[in-house]
Amino acid sequence: MAVLSAPVRLYRTGLGRIGSSALFLGLIASAPAVLALGRLLPAHGPGLVVRLSAATACVLLLPGGIFVRALGRPAAFGVALAASLAWSMAALAGALAITLALDGSIGTMLWLLGGFSVVALVPALLRAPVPSEQSERLALAGVASVGAVFAGAVWWTANTIHGDGLFHLARVRKLETLDLSSLNVVDEFRDGGLHPGYAFPVWHAGVALVARLANVDSATAFEHLPAILTPLALVLAYAAGAALFRSWGGGIATAAAQAGLLGFSRAGTGSFDFLALPPTVARALLAPALLALVFSLAAGGRRRGVLSIGAASLALALVHPTYAFFVAVPLIGFLVARAALATRRWHEAVGLAAALAAVLLPAGLYALWLKPIVAKTASHAPDAVERARSIAHYAGQIDVIGGSLRLAPETISRGGAIVVAGLLAVPFAALVAPRRWAAYVLGGSFTILALVLLPWAFDHLADAVSLSQARRLVAFLPIPFAVAGGASLLGRLRLAGCLVAFGLGGALQLVYPGEFSYFLVVGGPAWPVWLALAGSAAALVAGMVVRRGIRDGGPVWTAAVALALTAPVAAAGIAYLQQDEPDSYRLTPGLVRALRTDVRPRDVVFSDLATSYRIAGYAPVYVAAAPPAHVADTKENRPYQRRLDAIKFFRTGNLAIPRRYGAEWIVVARRRFELKLKLPRAYEDSRFVLYRLA
Repeated sequence: MAVLSAPVRLYRTGLGRIGSSALFLGLIASAPAVLALGRLLPAHGPGLVVRLSAATACVLLLPGGIFVRALGRPAAFGVALAASLAWSMAALAGALAITLALDGSIGTMLWLLGGFSVVALVPALLRAPVPSEQSERLALAGVASVGAVFAGAVWWTANTIHGDGLFHLARVRKLETLDLSSLNVVDEFRDGGLHPGYAFPVWHAGVALVARLANVDSATAFEHLPAILTPLALVLAYAAGAALFRSWGGGIATAAAQAGLLGFSRAGTGSFDFLALPPTVARALLAPALLALVFSLAAGGRRRGVLSIGAASLALALVHPTYAFFVAVPLIGFLVARAALATRRWHEAVGLAAALAAVLLPAGLYALWLKPIVAKTASHAPDAVERARSIAHYAGQIDVIGGSLRLAPETISRGGAIVVAGLLAVPFAALVAPRRWAAYVLGGSFTILALVLLPWAFDHLADAVSLSQARRLVAFLPIPFAVAGGASLLGRLRLAGCLVAFGLGGALQLVYPGEFSYFLVVGGPAWPVWLALAGSAAALVAGMVVRRGIRDGGPVWTAAVALALTAPVAAAGIAYLQQDEPDSYRLTPGLVRALRTDVRPRDVVFSDLATSYRIAGYAPVYVAAAPPAHVADTKENRPYQRRLDAIKFFRTGNLAIPRRYGAEWIVVARRRFELKLKLPRAYEDSRFVLYRLA
């Protein structure tokens, strides 16, 4: 990738270094300055956008950005942004650990994060600047601009928090409000145990910091953070694609495919609506950031990039533990395929091996720390009854073959037109087998598909990570990269290639629009899945024999073809754009106010499952029961016993039940329960009554 010589000569002079340091200092100071300005504006409309955007930059990008410059910024700006996110998350993890050791609060975390940034600032200002290509800067700006427009749609659709969002909001609120004496502070139950997926709540702490800096309620920050993060998600997808293809066109193609895969294919804004949830953050932000860093190192990046890869892996493991290992699965296939298809470039295999070690080491160490917590869950080493329950729960998604399990092919291709297009594109990577992207697409696809489609392999995977998690491995198929690779090949036809891509995208959207119901009904077509598995295996063998490839269509036509393919999918998705339905079980403003003022923080409030779930999200209190689907099934939590006790209380009114859980308050939803208690009423309205028990 060529770089203009004039900027290089300028950067090598003392004047260039001083000017660059001054510019960098100005950029660093701009985020806090914009935040200060935003806090003078009303906390709604444009003022809220400014507050949340600046606060997010101060928490998720600024600390890491300073450290990355001190460490030595990668030449590609997108990769530098990925490293900035990784180190910011690592700094958040360190700040949270120290805060817990000091029995501190969210304010302690804020000071520690600021201290980290200040300490790294001096070496960052002394570091020689690194030039970047104008074409990359323009491409990044274009992706970010389109992402900002799409973010407007995400903002408009979000008007309620529901489902898993309430579970995570409860943790954010406790982190933002309570003193952090232990990890158990964030639990939903006072006498419960840690959730193995979120035992170290670094992402929740980050959201709490954003809410504190923006000076808005945790629910407001949580509801609108997805829109703020949407441009960043697309930029990181661009960074991963540009690093793998060594082309800004490949980056744009990957970002377009990612937008279609996670957003437009899912009728509207899709998964981007859930960008405040740890699983979506892990998949849409941290995984692409990690891949961008790995691909950059494989392409000849500096060896110190291994440190950033380790930071990204640690962040991914902390946010969603299994996903760090799932990202490593296609990387293992990438390493083997690259070593087999490009034997003369053995140094790349060495670099990939080092990168893979940097991915697995932090994730493995965290998994060892997490092991005692995981051992307490019912899904760990399940007995015959638990296994049968899991199979019944995921009926349709799982095939049972001779007593063994595999993922149903229809589950893999259920994601709509972009998924089917990506699966169809996999075998065509054989045409450019010596290319780096071909090795990742072929090796990664074969490895993942073999693991989920071969019963003996999937059985072992499910035993290791649980059936619930094992079925998610297919989310890490290199679909966006396969689509971008296919676009680079079809780009050889230029305008004709764009027309073919547009027609293909429209046809696939009509025939395979996708099915996203929780319980699989029809699913997607099975034949593209088997074609991708067989085609990737055959392509790997053919690539080892032929060892030559054809030219691609260049960056302009690669991007154009990918955009043409995605356009019909985007049009169909936008047609279904609509705002979230109001929560029928929502708490009234008066009850929320009473829970925050009359009820002391950390008190236990007893109510039915639906009401308790919302109480924990909107007030810094503990509850006695919650929907079992949203609670870790551990020995301490006993979610099913708690549910039975809640049902029994609202049927009998026996006060011994809430007292057994240490409850000081009881909330009765009047429209669903006719229970009247002879207790003092602290608050009541047409829908709820808050009773004082203690």
